[in-house]
Amino acid sequence: MNQPQNDALLILRRRDTVLLARRHRTGYADGLLNLPSGKVEPGEDPREAIVREAREEIGVRLDHGAVRLAHVMYFRSPERSDRVGWFFTLDHDFTGTPVNAEPHKCSEILWAPVDPLPADTVRYNALAIQHHLKGEPHSIHTDDWRETFPLA
Repeated sequence: MNQPQNDALLILRRRDTVLLARRHRTGYADGLLNLPSGKVEPGEDPREAIVREAREEIGVRLDHGAVRLAHVMYFRSPERSDRVGWFFTLDHDFTGTPVNAEPHKCSEILWAPVDPLPADTVRYNALAIQHHLKGEPHSIHTDDWRETFPLA
């Protein structure tokens, strides 16, 4: 049986916006908007992973104590791989200045409205943001990838 890949993703809010990054030359969803994120490395827990990824991708140092779990999603990708997304947020609106710290993987970062999210947001991310905004702590998506975004 194929073990799911664990991803750590950051829902970084500033009022009614969320920070998104446009994927570039990664081989997955290039050209689409994605939350700051990355794989959970062996020996690392998801919270440690998102603190590391925030520093590496957007140059932001997060206080471990302010990072909280917002949503967990089991998702099957269009390529039929199983993934578990650990979506984190902060206890407060973000006030710093993120930067594009990985221009070789990201062509831009931007604050995008959460309602509606841009149509070119990676579906996996868009679904989780919507669940989080509704206060839903977990979800399972196995065939939703056939549908288009934005969601109804």
